[in-house]
Amino acid sequence: MRVTEADIPCIKIIAPDVYPDSRGVFMESFNAKRYRDCGLPATFVQDNFSRSKRGVLRGLHFQASRVHAQGKLVWVARGAVFDVAVDLRVGAPTFGRAFSLELNERNRLQMYIPPGFAHGFHVLSDEADFHYKCTRHHHAESEMGIAWDDPALGIDWPGQHPILSDKDRAHPNLADIDRALLPIYKQEIQPEPAP
Repeated sequence: MRVTEADIPCIKIIAPDVYPDSRGVFMESFNAKRYRDCGLPATFVQDNFSRSKRGVLRGLHFQASRVHAQGKLVWVARGAVFDVAVDLRVGAPTFGRAFSLELNERNRLQMYIPPGFAHGFHVLSDEADFHYKCTRHHHAESEMGIAWDDPALGIDWPGQHPILSDKDRAHPNLADIDRALLPIYKQEIQPEPAP
């Protein structure tokens, strides 16, 4: 397993060891000890799965409550997505900056997005099976989002006419969100302790 840091510090890109043979392929998608040894959280409390068709864009989502902010370990088992994380940590040198990466069934990459970031993805394949582990349980009352096409974010999405939910279509631009709802930047994000 190889772990590298993205150009926004604390976003990690994970390349798991993959073992192909004549039967197919095997990979360990998560191992608490191994991930903890690499400086990633070992405690995840919820696993989520979505299947989406080509052109669907889900996001950009975040939990407004600092108590309920989620770190996410994301990857694609089938298909391909253009995956995006946006730094929402007030006071961070990278506040409002987006990082994107293609996750697909061929590269098998995972991305760890720490609490304090919005997240979204756009489906590039006919269908995509998207998996993500969360460090906190979903809290519906804290659910918020940012407009996918907020010009201030400068995200170069692969399609300009995505399929959106009504909720995602109504998200405001980042500049229109009360800063009191956003997380505060801390110099260093420490991995969450093991259970």
